[in-house]
Amino acid sequence: MRLADRLRADLATGHARDIGPLLHDPRIEGDIMLAPAAVLVAITDRPEPGLILTQRSAKLRKHPGQIAFPGGRVDDSDADEAAAALREAHEEIGLPPDRVELIGLSDRYHTFTGFDIVPVLGVVPPDLPLAPQETEVESWFELPLGYALDPTNRRRHDVIFNGAPHHYYEILWQERRIWGITAAILANLSRRLGHDPS
Repeated sequence: MRLADRLRADLATGHARDIGPLLHDPRIEGDIMLAPAAVLVAITDRPEPGLILTQRSAKLRKHPGQIAFPGGRVDDSDADEAAAALREAHEEIGLPPDRVELIGLSDRYHTFTGFDIVPVLGVVPPDLPLAPQETEVESWFELPLGYALDPTNRRRHDVIFNGAPHHYYEILWQERRIWGITAAILANLSRRLGHDPS
């Protein structure tokens, strides 16, 4: 079975299954108006699939230097979240939209900074000649998908924020630290695709 077909079937099965409460930023309080946003979860079509991630520029005002999926706000010109994710991936790393086979949507993630993020899954050919857009992206890399979804590679950390206890997840791979929103989206996806029974 093709990788795209297998992922599509796994995602449909996962969405039909109750996986319990999803991760969201615990600092959200009250009825906050959330701006629509989307990220592209680009999976490379290899015998051992990979996951394309970016390292944000250290010069950015928000989340400088952090590891993230390509993505951003949904613009009025975007037909939907998938169109926004494809546009942002093209702008940030030069990923041609016509090389992405869309799989479906994973679970939304709400942030205390006011975003309703929709992860858009897609399969891409391996070894595309990607180029980071220097003002936004310092570099990109490919993380093994199996490693990213394996719950034993994910660590939970507890912190005090504004006097209240909160937690976040972290995935360490080689010299990379994947945490916060990106790690939480991966944790939700891991549960949705059946990699994490918790």
